[in-house]
Amino acid sequence: MKKFGIAIHGGAGVMSRRLMTDDKEKKYTRALSEALKAGHEILKEGGTALDAVTVAVCSLEDQEMFNAGRGAVFNHEGRHEMDASIMNGANLMAGAVSAVHNIRNPVLLAREVMLHSEHVMMCGQGAEEFARERQLVFEDDTYFFTRHRFEQWQRALKKELMQLDDGSTKKFGTVGAVALDAEGNLAAATSTGGLTNKRFGRIGDSPIIGAGTYANNETCAVSCTGHGEYFIRSVVAFDIHALMLYKKWSLKQASEKVVMKKLVKMKAEGGIIAIDRKGNICMPFNSEGMYRGMWSGTGKPEIMIY
Repeated sequence: MKKFGIAIHGGAGVMSRRLMTDDKEKKYTRALSEALKAGHEILKEGGTALDAVTVAVCSLEDQEMFNAGRGAVFNHEGRHEMDASIMNGANLMAGAVSAVHNIRNPVLLAREVMLHSEHVMMCGQGAEEFARERQLVFEDDTYFFTRHRFEQWQRALKKELMQLDDGSTKKFGTVGAVALDAEGNLAAATSTGGLTNKRFGRIGDSPIIGAGTYANNETCAVSCTGHGEYFIRSVVAFDIHALMLYKKWSLKQASEKVVMKKLVKMKAEGGIIAIDRKGNICMPFNSEGMYRGMWSGTGKPEIMIY
């Protein structure tokens, strides 16, 4: 049997064990498990890596506890402003959207941009107009409202701060997936609601190909979560690919160099998930924790937080 595998993440950051109740941990574990299983099922049945990462990220976007889709944080104006991207390692096709509102699953819109437009990235009202043309599902503001996110926003407004998802835990709220299918094709996808109380149409690394997302059949597929400004400056996802392609480093060498050395030197927190063309999976992070999971071939699924 040819190798295949998938890895997912639900964000990285300082997730205090003291604040992590048994009930919270069960909810996160269940949500991660559902997304991992959905993506793995596609690969097991001979489906594509592109379909696997799409389904996995959609599953995470549908959960309230992750900062993407339904669980997206409030921006300064009290709206949910979302970003997403996807990339196919087989042909280097990619799609991305930024600053979109009311889209139920932003990753599906990113995929539509990739497959049904001449562009790579669309933003704001234009991207929403394209979403209507492609008959994607919109939801009203009440779908995205959660008391937890609202209270985060109110605290941030009072302090006049932008916060990384949750000021009490300093969590980098992003979701993502990477996969290798049985045909040897790689894919990656990432989605986020950005920063609580963000202003001026701020965009992080998640929708930027090469920074937050990258896939290339010659090397690997990568999805990032962390302090977006630093990930953009470091072109993190592409850097891992480049170290593998030009220096012939392994996925482990390349990903750990970037996350544990380069980003740490910049005092940038976060992590990545990555899978190479041989099915090896790496999930390094330099923060206290990262919601993550992996499932290689016919082995057993693994879900981890710390």
